Amino acid sequence: MSRALIGLLAAVMLQADSIPKMDLPSAFSQSAQDRRGANEAALATWWTSLGDATLNSLIQRAYDSNLDLKLASERVLEARAARMVSRADLLPSLSNNDSVQRIRGGFNQGVIHVNGNGGSPGLISAFETGVFQGGFDASWEIDFFGGKRKALQAATAEVRASSEARNDVLVSLLAEVGRNYIELRGAQRRLQLTEDNIKLQEDSLHLTEVRADAGLGNRLDVERQRAQLEESKAVVPQLQFNILQDIHALSILLAKPPAALENELSETKAIPAAPPEVPAGLPADLLKRRPDIRQAEAEIAAATARVGVAKADFFPKITLTGAAGRQSTNISGLTLGAGNFFSIGPGLELPIFTGGRLRANLAVQKSRFEQSLTSYQSIVLKSLQETEDSLAAYHHERERHERLDASVHASQEATTLARDLYLSGLADFLSVLDAQRQQLTIEDDLAVSDTATLTSLISLYKALGGGWNSH
Repeated sequence: MSRALIGLLAAVMLQADSIPKMDLPSAFSQSAQDRRGANEAALATWWTSLGDATLNSLIQRAYDSNLDLKLASERVLEARAARMVSRADLLPSLSNNDSVQRIRGGFNQGVIHVNGNGGSPGLISAFETGVFQGGFDASWEIDFFGGKRKALQAATAEVRASSEARNDVLVSLLAEVGRNYIELRGAQRRLQLTEDNIKLQEDSLHLTEVRADAGLGNRLDVERQRAQLEESKAVVPQLQFNILQDIHALSILLAKPPAALENELSETKAIPAAPPEVPAGLPADLLKRRPDIRQAEAEIAAATARVGVAKADFFPKITLTGAAGRQSTNISGLTLGAGNFFSIGPGLELPIFTGGRLRANLAVQKSRFEQSLTSYQSIVLKSLQETEDSLAAYHHERERHERLDASVHASQEATTLARDLYLSGLADFLSVLDAQRQQLTIEDDLAVSDTATLTSLISLYKALGGGWNSH
């Protein structure tokens, strides 16, 4: 088995040993009877289960252009480049060193000129000349105690961490696009219901005015109906603002100016239908699916390796250095052998007194390792809470929706009966107003429930870590 493979296996075992063991429940309490695994393919493209072509288009465009996702992707490239720097530290370095100097000679410079005639004693005098030198310098720190290998392991883990951080951004992005889109369609539905009720109330106002003019009613009924009509109209501006707010949010998620999608999304469309039950799988599945948990695992591996780097600093560093080249006072002399020079030999650096710096650095890295363990445990617990909350919200909202749907039909029937009794003189107009008000309230509650059902479903998909492996 090669040394590289042994090192890789050791790193994997070290990381596995570093991950804290957590006591996870055998199933989610809100889906205790559901022991099936989550449908990974459905989770990867959860938005397609809603059957809305516009939402599918928005998701794809957000993936292509969202600025937060681009920033996270750039951080992955940064981490990969940093890993290449760590990898290069394991290899020898070779550099070329060429120079040209103009010097005034003498003993200090090693360049002298002897004046003499026919063997008579001469005088030594300085003179100016050029010195041309070309050569190579090489050095290689032998990673005898593994500090640089640990640094490479840390950099590799940090690449994984940045990649998972990018996936986590993607999960949040897809959920934000879905949530804002559903809230947009919900606000449009509520506005449509309000406008339909306004038309009915306008008809009722006209009827009460006609009956009052004919002596079959009174002005009190007219003013009551007018007051309820104006109250209903007062809801319209707020709903219109909510619609614009959702469109602006979607535009920003697509890296566009706030009003860029108004023409595309201003047309009222139905709220997508919720799919059947979503198998949440088992709590243990979250550990391998959620990007934030996977990021925390990678950060533990990086912190573990950084502790190894800090420990290696306590040991000697052995460096092989060498240099070779030629030197001459003229360019043509560089081709001759007389100016050759070289040097080679090992160097040893041993920390003797560092003022406690090495021990302090080791303490820092150990503390960061403990922090990474605590952070991992916290993230796992929060992921369980988010999933349980989302499951509970989704299931309870579906039950509430069923009750509201039945209530809407009853309120519509009550409004019709109250109107008929009023026209027959068997009931006063106040009962008509109460029935209209109750019908509008329940229909609005049903539209809100439609929206809440889907937004809680999207929150569930996000809690399960759905979407990051779709692209």
